[in-house]
Amino acid sequence: MFFCSCTFSNQPVRTISQLHIMVQMASSKLIAVAFLSSLLALHAPMTTAANSNLFRDYIGAIFNGVRFTDVPINPRVRFDFILAFVIDYTTATEPPTPTNGRFNIFWQNTVLSAAAVASIKQSNPNVRVAVSLGGATVNNRPVFFNITSVDSWVQNAVASLTAIVREYNLDGIDIDYEQFQVDPATFAECVGRLVTTLKSSGVIKFASIAPFDNADVQRHYQALWASYGSVIDYVNFQFYAYSASTTEAQYVSHFDDQIANYPGGNILASFTTAPTTTSVPINTSLNACRTLQSQGKLYGIFIWAADHSRSQGFRFDTQAQALLANAPSY
Repeated sequence: MFFCSCTFSNQPVRTISQLHIMVQMASSKLIAVAFLSSLLALHAPMTTAANSNLFRDYIGAIFNGVRFTDVPINPRVRFDFILAFVIDYTTATEPPTPTNGRFNIFWQNTVLSAAAVASIKQSNPNVRVAVSLGGATVNNRPVFFNITSVDSWVQNAVASLTAIVREYNLDGIDIDYEQFQVDPATFAECVGRLVTTLKSSGVIKFASIAPFDNADVQRHYQALWASYGSVIDYVNFQFYAYSASTTEAQYVSHFDDQIANYPGGNILASFTTAPTTTSVPINTSLNACRTLQSQGKLYGIFIWAADHSRSQGFRFDTQAQALLANAPSY
């Protein structure tokens, strides 16, 4: 609601015609103010999501036997397991070669089976399970986004992923290609059409992307966001890929950069529990998460990966969930 003060002449009204003219003038001023307010609203900057309680954990890539049931699940968070990975590469050849959208399973599905997915979801109503596409390597060789044509890749991807999602009763997908043999526009069209089709047909409920701060990676994912951002629910930005010398303040600054790069997106903070000396330290990441939460910006946190967290007793997974479970509202 807004209030408008309209000033009339202090001369007496002598005729009905004069009164009619004055009323028209007042109405015109009110309409002009309302129109200006609408314009300002249209051109106001997009705001990113506020604090939320989404926690996401990648799982299954390391083949060390980690199970869904090994991971502590806080009932006060929304919890997504993300199976890593399915890749459109061959499984029976060495080296593996691209299959133009025909996805095969590369997570440890002998442990993280369809029955295990059903069981963890039945036991924990706050749990969803997704699968990630791509990844950095297959058999220690780079995974490239490689296609024969846009139409054939989309057709093959829709068919193969629909089969996998339905067999394992999955809820969503995550896009984690990190090397490309196509231009950004082609990548955007392929992935955008894939996500749109899977959502519109009811195969998946949500989709996320997992970029990091590399010029070529950002070009591809920002092209995807520009054309198909409306069908992407979360941005799993790999903040841990910044250097080990990154400070808490720098982490927060990097987070703000990604708000600008993916306007209107639900940006998740992140850290890795892998044994590394080259990534952002976990405590730095968690302190930055607390700062972001105090600023009303912490939509969620994801971790790479439960496979590594197991050797640490899932200490940091538990801390991250506790932080999200107690998120203040803004």
